Amino acid sequence: MERPLGVVTRGTTNPNRLRRVDHWIVTACGDALRAAADPLVVDLGYGASPVTPVELRTRLAARVRADVRVVGLEIDPVRVAAARPAADPPGLTFARGGFELAGLRPVLVRACNVLRQYDEGEVADAWHTMTARLAPGGLLVEGTCDELGRLGAWVLLDAAGPRTLTLAAKLTTLESPATLAERLPKALIHRNVPGERMHELFAALEHGWRAAAGYAPFGPRERWLRTVSAVKESGWPVQGRPRAWRQGYLTLPWPAVAPT
Repeated sequence: MERPLGVVTRGTTNPNRLRRVDHWIVTACGDALRAAADPLVVDLGYGASPVTPVELRTRLAARVRADVRVVGLEIDPVRVAAARPAADPPGLTFARGGFELAGLRPVLVRACNVLRQYDEGEVADAWHTMTARLAPGGLLVEGTCDELGRLGAWVLLDAAGPRTLTLAAKLTTLESPATLAERLPKALIHRNVPGERMHELFAALEHGWRAAAGYAPFGPRERWLRTVSAVKESGWPVQGRPRAWRQGYLTLPWPAVAPT
């Protein structure tokens, strides 16, 4: 039996906690939603407040397609009942459900700060349970962020498994790339140790960050851009364009960071 989802409350300390991942979803997952016959999205384990599914629906409706439907799922019936006054059907509804997605077949699932409550050995089964219930061509975004939404990391998956890892930071408050290690998804949180690819990646990021210290007077975005450029030049298969890097994102294909 699944444990309750969303025990880590989202949205109460900072209503924009998931803004960073939402903006990334618009860019990375927007085409899948635009192509779908039914643009159904699930926000899994939204917590004690319905603010994150409300915000997700608002952002996707404004920037991807107006007829998007977001369903907030929680395993706790009390939280589902408390969220229902925020519903705006058919665009936003709430229901009880866990990894089985309440029998829905969404194009997109966002599960943030959910698997952090589970053991690492349970991650693969949870991923499989969710991706097996996606609509054809559907995507799962699973990861973690801090309480203020300044640091985050998430995995993009489809029915075949994990595709990419993205690290994200609010650059104006980033003291060091090493702080992102604290927010790695459960599948990687214990892998920042010698002999693992995540440890090598953070070593490359720290080296690039220190080497780019001279660009700090030009602003944090310029320093981060130089850092990511250095990581890519050192052989890491960094994806995306400098525009995304300047916004604080770093995306790599999953095989480059997968546990050994």
